[in-house]
Amino acid sequence: MQRRDFIFGMPLALAACGAQPTESPPDQIASAAYHFDGPPSLTLFTVRNTGSGNGAHTGLMINASQRVMWDPAGSFAHPSIPEHNDVLFGITPRVEQFYISYHSRISYYTVIQTIEVPAGVAERALQLALVSGPVSKAHCTQATSNLLKQLPGFGSLRTTWFPDNLEREFGELPGVTTREYRETDSDDNSQVLAGLAAAPTGTP
Repeated sequence: MQRRDFIFGMPLALAACGAQPTESPPDQIASAAYHFDGPPSLTLFTVRNTGSGNGAHTGLMINASQRVMWDPAGSFAHPSIPEHNDVLFGITPRVEQFYISYHSRISYYTVIQTIEVPAGVAERALQLALVSGPVSKAHCTQATSNLLKQLPGFGSLRTTWFPDNLEREFGELPGVTTREYRETDSDDNSQVLAGLAAAPTGTP
């Protein structure tokens, strides 16, 4: 496949710290674009250890001109979900729930925090995500906090390596809604991806 130097009119960032770039075919990315019929918003996902409560992973869903999941240094992947580095496309409610279930099991639960933002802020977040990856392992929260603090209204957030720190500061922003999601299945989350493959594809 010929290397593409631009996507959505913006230059691609160089791979950082040896992280491997991932690039689905452009036509697959374009055809997967999903517009969610809801207000522009950012949703922070924080995966926490059930026993210690410590944060283990950070992800960010961006509802802008299309809804994507920025999953820096994440392991959630499926052939039916196109990816540009750490940006996953086609995040319908069905795919969103599979993402949450993939991270939630007997040893971990997921904290989900959503804030509505102006359309321009959501679009800026989308563009920053598109040029921010690929992110190296263990850098998920650092990369996410760096992205967020560049947005209008998010300048109070500090750069941090710890998911629970970012969750706490994000939760202090005006208008954030927070919920927790728990499951009790085993730590073998490969079954979740198998369920995604078996699920109907004609519904959101």
